[in-house]
Amino acid sequence: MAPELSVVILCYRSGGAARAFAARIREALLDAGVDNYQLVLVGNYVAGSDDTTPDVVRELASGDPRIVCSAVVKQGMMGWDLRSGLALATGRYLAVIDGDGQVLVEDLVRIYRLLREQGLDLAKTYRKERGDGLKRKVISLVFNGLFHVLFPGVLARDINAKPKILTRAAFERMTLQSSDWFIDAEIMIQARGLGLSVGETETEFLGLTGRRSFITLAAVFEFLRNLLRYRILEFRRRDRE
Repeated sequence: MAPELSVVILCYRSGGAARAFAARIREALLDAGVDNYQLVLVGNYVAGSDDTTPDVVRELASGDPRIVCSAVVKQGMMGWDLRSGLALATGRYLAVIDGDGQVLVEDLVRIYRLLREQGLDLAKTYRKERGDGLKRKVISLVFNGLFHVLFPGVLARDINAKPKILTRAAFERMTLQSSDWFIDAEIMIQARGLGLSVGETETEFLGLTGRRSFITLAAVFEFLRNLLRYRILEFRRRDRE
C-alpha cells in the first residue's frame, strides 16, 4: 500500500546528524497519529569528498522498510537533490524539508494538517523569526520583494521557506527542472501558473550550528539571474499564445 505522506529530507553533508533528524521526524509524525508515512533521505555527495552522509542514509534505509534513500554522486545542487528525492517519493502527499536542524520538525505536522483541513494543493511556512543573522535576513527580504514584483499574485510571503507539502496531483502537474537553489522559487512560480491553492503558516527559523551556510554570494546572483530568466520565459510564452 502506498504511504499517505512521503517526507523528502535533504541531508547533504549532514553526516551522523541525519540519523537524529530522521528520528525526530518519525517521532513527530507518530505523535500526530501519522503512521502511514515514507521517509526519503537524500544523501547525494560530491565525488572524492569525505562526506559520510551516504553511508548513514544507506544504513537507515536498510533497517526500515519505510525509509528509502538517494545516495549517488551529485549532478547538481540543492534543486537536483530535491528532484532526486521526489522521484523516489510514492505518497499521496509529498513534503520537502531541510535536514540541517534550522527547521522545527513540528512544522511538518502543522502544515500537513493545514493542507488537509483546508483542502489545499500546497502548504508551506514563512519565517517570521530568523536566527541566522542580519545578512541572511536582508538577502531574504530583497529576494522576496523582487520575486513579488516580477511574479505578482503568488500567495506566499517567503518563497524559499520549508517545509513545503503538496498533493501528488499538484506535483504531477509541475515540470520542475531547476538543479540549483532556485527550485523553491520554481515550485511557487509553477503553482501560480497552474492556479493552485496555497496556504502558509508562520515559523521560527533557527540558527545554523556545526557548519557554515552553503549559500554563497554566487548563489545569490544565481537566484537573481534565474528570476529574470524565468520572467522573460513567461513573457515569451504569452507572446506565442
